[in-house]
Amino acid sequence: MANHSDKPAADYDVIDNKEQQRFEIHTDGEVAFEDYEFFTTSEGKKGIDYKHTQVPESLSGRGIAGYLVKYILDDAEQKGLVVKPTCPYVKSYIDKHPEYQDNSVFHNAKA
Repeated sequence: MANHSDKPAADYDVIDNKEQQRFEIHTDGEVAFEDYEFFTTSEGKKGIDYKHTQVPESLSGRGIAGYLVKYILDDAEQKGLVVKPTCPYVKSYIDKHPEYQDNSVFHNAKA
């Protein structure tokens, strides 16, 4: 059996890099990130558009993308922001996790 020294997903720290408008996870000298942009719905509600998920090839298979997306969706809900999952990975994650669909403009939330 292989002995994996990879950090468990629960130990990843997510940084909100406001200057570059992206959430980041730094590990093993690499950066995984989710680009975002704020918007306002036609009803005047504040929202966040998750635009692009990027995980370096060397970090693939560790569950980093899923961890990051769960974190950012929970963060948006805590901040009262409606989510626009422009990124196909984020939309797919929400498709598979119904608990996030009421806060997504591509699912049940009003835009």
